[in-house]
Amino acid sequence: MLKALRFFGWPLLAGVLIALLIIQRYPQWVGLPSLDVNLQQAPQTTSTQQGPVSYADAVVIAAPAVVNLYTTKVINKPAHPLFEDPQFRRFFGDNLPKQQRMESSLGSGVIMSPEGYLLTNNHVTSGAEQIVVALKDGRETLARVIGSDPETDLAVLKIDLKNLPSITVGHSENIRVGDVALAIGNPFGVGQTVTMGIISATGRNQLGLNSYEDFIQTDAAINPGNSGGALVDANGNLTGINTAIFSKSGGSQGIGFAIPIKLAMEVMKSIIEHGQVIRGWLGIEVQPLTQELAESFGLAGRPGIVVAGILRDGPAQKAGMQLGDVILSIDGEPAGDGRRSMNQVARIKPTEKVAIQVMRNGKELKLTAEIGLRPPPAPVKEEE
Repeated sequence: MLKALRFFGWPLLAGVLIALLIIQRYPQWVGLPSLDVNLQQAPQTTSTQQGPVSYADAVVIAAPAVVNLYTTKVINKPAHPLFEDPQFRRFFGDNLPKQQRMESSLGSGVIMSPEGYLLTNNHVTSGAEQIVVALKDGRETLARVIGSDPETDLAVLKIDLKNLPSITVGHSENIRVGDVALAIGNPFGVGQTVTMGIISATGRNQLGLNSYEDFIQTDAAINPGNSGGALVDANGNLTGINTAIFSKSGGSQGIGFAIPIKLAMEVMKSIIEHGQVIRGWLGIEVQPLTQELAESFGLAGRPGIVVAGILRDGPAQKAGMQLGDVILSIDGEPAGDGRRSMNQVARIKPTEKVAIQVMRNGKELKLTAEIGLRPPPAPVKEEE
């Protein structure tokens, strides 16, 4: 027996070792999963999760169409207190010399078409005596204002140069929170600068910056001088016009706002075609329907806005609307937010008729209003 074990022992042990090596190298031969397949797939999974290591291609596409703006305007300096002295006026009367000074400011703009139309912020060009446009390729020229819209803080300029680069317009309605955003402009007058961040939020409103607010929020660094510059996506497509920052120090603190390009394009098209922005208007002031008011009107749980003011002979009054009416819907859209509802009205063309559902004294009424043309805002008088 011992002789037999000695005779078969070494071959048997060698056979077991060979079998183990074969199973380890080719496990699929005995029905086990292949290790080679798993090792080959692991690097592929990792590589698909990596983002681009550079946004240089996007900058190359967008940057040539972003310009620096240098504006100047005349400011009246405060008169010396001596000029207000009655005894002094006895000798010189009211024909006193007024002192003036030139004030310069910086901003940015975006070339929207090869014909030379530019978009920028209204606050960059408002009151400017002269606007100098400096292109990335080194050319400089003067711009003229085609029109402006203080209610969205946008202005349209025109320059006359040949071979102008124009930016590729993206789709601001498709952007998502977390998308990469690049801000291109002229911060502090240092020259064209690119900063990178992400889209922090969309649809920001009730900030008290403009009458019509639908801002894109980003943490891409935006500083003084960036106003009117471009907010582009990772492919170099224009998604917004940078307009404002939230800051306690005056510099970037990671909260910047841009006007969506969809809204900016609508404003630009209207200004070029009509010289102004055409907006619908009802001639009313509204306030939110609080929980207490909703319960008093018997509207608990239903959306609505309260009519707090009506312009005499305005479209709403002509339609029969009264103070205290609760607007439930406009043109079939629920009226749960006053700003959103007024923006809805603004997008309707004047002379078009809309159905408005209101609640008055516990009864629902259906009114039909002919939308009017919203008058331009009163100009702000500068202090002398």
